[in-house]
Amino acid sequence: MRTVAVRGWRNFTSQVAPHRTVHIRLGGEEFTVRADRSGIVDATLEVSLSPGVHQAVLWTVPGNEVTADVTIVPPEARVGMVSDIDDTVMVTWSPRPLLAFWNAFVVHQSSRQVVPGMPMLYQRLAREHPHMPVFYLSTGAWNVFPVLKRFLYRNGYPDGPLLLTDWGPTHTGFFRSGPEHKTRSLERLAAAYPDVRWILVGDDGQHDPSLYAAFAERHPELVESILIRQLTEPERLLAHGTLRPLVGSSPGAEGPLALAAPNGHGLLAALQRHGRMSR
Repeated sequence: MRTVAVRGWRNFTSQVAPHRTVHIRLGGEEFTVRADRSGIVDATLEVSLSPGVHQAVLWTVPGNEVTADVTIVPPEARVGMVSDIDDTVMVTWSPRPLLAFWNAFVVHQSSRQVVPGMPMLYQRLAREHPHMPVFYLSTGAWNVFPVLKRFLYRNGYPDGPLLLTDWGPTHTGFFRSGPEHKTRSLERLAAAYPDVRWILVGDDGQHDPSLYAAFAERHPELVESILIRQLTEPERLLAHGTLRPLVGSSPGAEGPLALAAPNGHGLLAALQRHGRMSR
């Protein structure tokens, strides 16, 4: 356990090549971009790639090449899924900082708890919609990307890009705004894939219900359904200090289908009752 904790701290405090020139090889072409102050590369590249997962090779100097997956959504996709991570696919009791930190950086991967029934629900949704892209949207830092990726793979969740954020202060505050990050990411997905209707999956621990409802109000034509995992009373108490769920606004009767249940089994049953999932 001591070794795992040290490795977590190293991931947490490291910054990879801030403000450095980064070379990228993708689809037989090479590009040069600039990393930001946190060493993160966020760039749009003009390159022709077939649908599926491709590997980009990145390096700052010859000999330190690393690879990154690039996912190209097939043009046939008409339904996609955006899923929260903390307390939706993995029990972390966020956003209490110390508990979230302990779960993310110290607890061994095999000790992290999967939310019951959620892997099966996601697999069933992927089978129901064969071309469905899956995006995992979290306020977690990019530093824990390898940890989260291994957890998702180990527990049978569909593969997909992780939309995380960078750790540390901004020009306006000590921590980045989680709701702002999620709202901005949803809007970018809406702009990038205007023909895709989204299944939005989250939990009632904090902001997901209201964020998803607001997105559905702005883009009702782009929301297939909203699925909310209800936290247990102990999880609510640890997550936000109250036994009451922090339920935000939800779409009205004419809005997208909004369902809530304590786990993936309940959400699957609810989808089947509403005819959105085969039995």
